[in-house]
Amino acid sequence: QVQLVESGGGSVQPGGSLRLSCAASGETRNTTCMGWFRQAPGKEREAVAIIYTSDGTTYYADSVEGRCTISQDNAKNTVYLQMNSLEPEDTGMYYCAASRTVLSGPAFAPVYFDYWGQGIQVTVSS
Repeated sequence: QVQLVESGGGSVQPGGSLRLSCAASGETRNTTCMGWFRQAPGKEREAVAIIYTSDGTTYYADSVEGRCTISQDNAKNTVYLQMNSLEPEDTGMYYCAASRTVLSGPAFAPVYFDYWGQGIQVTVSS
């Protein structure tokens, strides 16, 4: 089992920045990929960014490309999502997720991920 705890969410004005953190604990050595997902009210959960734990390869959704950076600190078992130039459309619950599956490429489907955090709210509003 892997436990994931998100932090760093909150409210910000359009154009602002936030950094989300995801602290992982438990059987983290079996994790192959970590991801950030989000879900707006009335919408399906969608991938924001993923990172492969073995080599740090990253993939981003088109909607956040150039505005977000996912990174990992293996010593701290923590994954980060730096979000800049935030837009109202970025509002939603943000979830951290971990996969035990051998994946490749932009594996954005939530079904690929085995463990999920409880989620944290991000609100972008003036």
